[in-house]
Amino acid sequence: MAVADMISSQLRLILFDGNDPVSGDPVYKAKSFNNVKTDATADQLYAIANAFAGLQERSLFNIERKDSSDIRSGQ
Repeated sequence: MAVADMISSQLRLILFDGNDPVSGDPVYKAKSFNNVKTDATADQLYAIANAFAGLQERSLFNIERKDSSDIRSGQ
């Protein structure tokens, strides 16, 4: 059986940047924070993301977590 070892994690804030003047579609910008502790819980990341969002000029649209893992044989 294979085993996945999480090696890094990244927190991304997706911020609303207004609407495209030509198409009217929403435009988003991403702000990334690297070196997030891999054992951080969703509640912890949610709290810190909302704290960071309060420091931004743009409004918070979404919060994402990007994890990277090494996969190896479990034997």
